[in-house]
Amino acid sequence: MWTIVQVPEESTRPLNHRQPVVPKPGRHRRPMTAPKPKKDKASKTKTVLLTVLTVVVLLGILATAVYFIKQLIDSKYFFCKHSVKFIPIDQACDGKKDCAKGEDEITCVAGFKVNTTYPVRLTSARHVLQVYSPGSGWRSVCGDDWTQQHTQTACKQLGYTKEPRSTSVPVDVLISSLKTGPFTTVRPGTTTTLIHQATIDRNECRSRSVVSLSCSDCGQVASQDRIVGGTDALIEDWPWQVSLQVGGSHICGGSLVSPHWVVTAAHCFTDKKELSRWRVVSGQTYMGSLGGSYVDRIIVNGDYNPAQNDYDIAMMRLSSPISVGASRMPVCLPPNAFGLRAGDTMTVTGWGHLKENGKVHPSLQKASVPLIDRTTCSSPTVYGASITPRMICAGYLEGKVDACQGDSGGPLVHFTSSQWHLVGVVSWGVGCGQARKPGVYHNVEETLSWIHTVIDKNP
Repeated sequence: MWTIVQVPEESTRPLNHRQPVVPKPGRHRRPMTAPKPKKDKASKTKTVLLTVLTVVVLLGILATAVYFIKQLIDSKYFFCKHSVKFIPIDQACDGKKDCAKGEDEITCVAGFKVNTTYPVRLTSARHVLQVYSPGSGWRSVCGDDWTQQHTQTACKQLGYTKEPRSTSVPVDVLISSLKTGPFTTVRPGTTTTLIHQATIDRNECRSRSVVSLSCSDCGQVASQDRIVGGTDALIEDWPWQVSLQVGGSHICGGSLVSPHWVVTAAHCFTDKKELSRWRVVSGQTYMGSLGGSYVDRIIVNGDYNPAQNDYDIAMMRLSSPISVGASRMPVCLPPNAFGLRAGDTMTVTGWGHLKENGKVHPSLQKASVPLIDRTTCSSPTVYGASITPRMICAGYLEGKVDACQGDSGGPLVHFTSSQWHLVGVVSWGVGCGQARKPGVYHNVEETLSWIHTVIDKNP
C-alpha cells in the first residue's frame, strides 16, 4: 500500500537570515584609509615644538623689554597712583606735594635721632650681656637662674637671631672694668619678659659668672681661601657685601646685618631720596643689576652733618628678606668696648675705583689695611680736628692701599672669635691712596644704640 507524503516547497529565504538594516540619517561608514607615515607624524611634532619654542622666546624678549622699559621709566619719572600721572623723579621728595595726597613726599629717605639709650647690649670681646636703666646705668647679667628661653628673648631684642646660644663666663676672667660689676640677675618666671625689664640688681653674682651671648651665624663664611697679596675677591668670602644701585648703576656699597637690613653711609642719599629708585643687589662677585631687592625704608642718622661727614651712617630695610646662604650672609655687629688696637688688621671690600678719578670695577675687590691710632690720625699733619669720635682711620700713612670712590657705604670688617665684625663704614678721605691721607670710616661701635633702635622700631 502506497502512502503519499507531502513534501514542502523549497524556501527562498536565505540561511542565517537577518533583518535588513535601514540606514539612519547622519551615520556613515568610516572610510578605510591607509595610516599616515611616521615621517608625517615626526614633522608635525617638530612643527609644534618649533611653534612653542618661538612663543617662549618671544615672550622672553617681551618680558625683558618690559623690564628695561620699566627700569628706564622708574629712573626718570615718579608715578602718582591717585592722580594717575607721571612727574619727573627730581620733583619727588623735594618738599613739595606734586601728587594728589602728597604721595611723592611719603616714600622718601627719613632722618631719625635717638635720644634714649637702647637698653640691651653686648660688651667686650667676650660678648657679655648687659642691660640698662636710667637709674642704675649698665649692669652685667649674672648666670644665676638663666635659661635658654632668656637667651632667645635677649637675642630677639638684639636683632638678627638664628640658633641663639649662651655660655657662662667666670667673673674673674673679665676685663678689669667688668670684674666688680655692677650686676643684675633675672627673676624667676620672666622667660618671655623683655630682658631689661626682667632683672633685679645684685651686688655680686651667686654663680660667680655672667652671661655671654652668641645670637646668630653672622660673620661666618663657607671658604677661608684668600688670594695672597692680590685684590680680587669672591662674594662667598664676603657675603655681606651688597651693591646699592639706582637705574642699574652702582652708587654705593653696603653691608647686610640681618636678612632685612643693610648698613651703609648717609652721604649716599644726598640727592637720591625717593625709595623706589633704589635696588640692593646681593650675592654677586661681578657687578650686575638684575635681581635686586626693593627697599621700603631708608633711614639716615638724624645727627648726620654733611659739612663735617659726622654721623655718616644710614640703614635700608629690604621689602622682602634675603635668603641666607653661601653668597648672602649678614656680618656681625661689634660688641661695645670691642677692644680694637692700632695695627689690628682690617679688610675693606667693594667695587670702587682702582685709582683716583677712575671708574667702578666690575669685579669685587678687597684690601687689608691696619687700624691707625686716633692720635696719629687727628694730628695736624694728617686730618687734624676733622676726626670726631664717630670716625676711625685705617690704611697706610705712605698711601697706595685705600678705599676709593664707589666704595662709600661699604664694610670695614675685623675677624676675631671665628666671626667677622662690621667695625666701620667707608665714609671719606682726601683723594685715594695719597700719603698721610688714609681712609676715614664711620665708627660703628659709636652708633650701636641707634642701629638697634632703628631695627626695633621698624619691625
